[in-house]
Amino acid sequence: MEVGAAGFERRLPRLRGRLRRAAFLGLDMEFTGLHSAFPQNNRPSLFDSPAEWYLKARQSVQRFTVSQFGLAIFSNENSNKYVVHSYNFFLFPSTFGVTDAEFTLSASSIQFLSHYGFDYNKFLKDGIPYMNELQEKNLIQHLLAGSWKACSALDRDRMKKAIDEVTRWIAAAEEEETMILQDLSGIQMFEVQLVLRRALQNVWTQPLGGNEVIVKKVSPHHRRLLENSSHDSCQKELILMSARGFTNLFQALVKAKKPLVGHNMLMDLLHLHDKFYKPLPESYEEFKRNIHSLFPVLIDTKTVTKSIWKKYPFPRVSNLLEVYEVLCSSDLNHTDSSCPVIVLASDCSRYAEKKSPHEAGYDAFLCGSVLLKVAHLLLYTSTDVTAEADPSFSEYLSTLVKYLNKVHFIRGGVSSINFSGVDAPCRRPPLLVVHVQGWRGMNERHIYQELKALCRFDVKRISENQFILLSSKFKHARLALQDYKDHPNLQISLYRHWRHSPHVNCLLQVSSIVALWSLLAFVLGGAPCYSV
Repeated sequence: MEVGAAGFERRLPRLRGRLRRAAFLGLDMEFTGLHSAFPQNNRPSLFDSPAEWYLKARQSVQRFTVSQFGLAIFSNENSNKYVVHSYNFFLFPSTFGVTDAEFTLSASSIQFLSHYGFDYNKFLKDGIPYMNELQEKNLIQHLLAGSWKACSALDRDRMKKAIDEVTRWIAAAEEEETMILQDLSGIQMFEVQLVLRRALQNVWTQPLGGNEVIVKKVSPHHRRLLENSSHDSCQKELILMSARGFTNLFQALVKAKKPLVGHNMLMDLLHLHDKFYKPLPESYEEFKRNIHSLFPVLIDTKTVTKSIWKKYPFPRVSNLLEVYEVLCSSDLNHTDSSCPVIVLASDCSRYAEKKSPHEAGYDAFLCGSVLLKVAHLLLYTSTDVTAEADPSFSEYLSTLVKYLNKVHFIRGGVSSINFSGVDAPCRRPPLLVVHVQGWRGMNERHIYQELKALCRFDVKRISENQFILLSSKFKHARLALQDYKDHPNLQISLYRHWRHSPHVNCLLQVSSIVALWSLLAFVLGGAPCYSV
């Protein structure tokens, strides 16, 4: 189900109720970009530690924004039946009052999403606003100080038009007469009222419903009474609730404390923290603590499937839809009566009829479905677990204990980020060193281009004619050593720290110089002296 700004507030109470009753939640997000190329060399590398990767990713998250938020609410209605309400929320940063976010668009990301049918008109025109705690704090300060202004050029034009209409009308109007302002959208309902009340002391405003505001000419005494009324539509709490927009649902997610399921979800978690909670901290460990506090149970289906793919004779697939289709295939799927039945709710049935890859709501549905199917597979093939008919979700969760809170790490020295403990290092291919002979002006890009037809490596220069290579696959390291064994210009060998490290070489050179000078000083200083 698609949800934009126009229908979000109306649906919010029902969404909160479904979150409370949910067994678990599927999550997926789409962004205006992934990894920023600015500043230079900011792209994540296999050479990065998790903390180094985080600092690079943090800069990218601050530049890009969330364009679509997918949420699939899985409810265990009876026995082994799960009913899914899958929502596709279009988001757009809040432009309410002083809040005016800046973000970047990546051409490749826009092209990619457009290919899969992403509607950018809905993102731009009907995106639900949102803000984090710092932005909300700034908004409260301006509300209390009365220093109100509209940042959006569109809102400023609408403000000017409204003030002109009311000013012309009020000159001839009698007290208690009214007029209606029309064609106001979303947050403009509050902005128009706040501006008019501040500019004109003899008017009062009230939303009329839909996209209209009623303006009444009142006496100063009547105005003071209305300002102190508990039914004022412009109370701070109501304004903040409207300005928060999607953040209201994020706060309900946090409060529900349901298991949160994603696929390759590390970037999703970074954006969740930055856009709806607080700006990302500089400390990687603080980020981990914050996420674990917000969402105590995380399950990354990429981590789970990557592990079990080594144990079962499944076809090697990579993306989420392919994983789902493999698990659903007739020759692999357990067809016993205890297998979980996944049913899309009637208002979300489109996903049962049509595949919609890279649509956030659909991918969120796939995440939750993959989790149930994998958990069922593990439960019924475990040697030390005897599963009963119609297992509960808590039983499924018990089979996934070793994967909980371990989120797949895309490129780096660990296989997953452990949000409830210490990150465990993974086994990686050995470092290789390239010694360049006869080719002048070679840099990292040249080395990468030379090798990419055979295998993929990250490249780092260590001296004028030496580069380190690191791959995520052992076979690539073997291929490079074999195919470049007799190459006239590129000599590739295993990297030896004591031999190839610039720091070790520098230390050895300094030590040699010191030793030489010490020996020379000893020889000269220790020679016998004869007097004539």
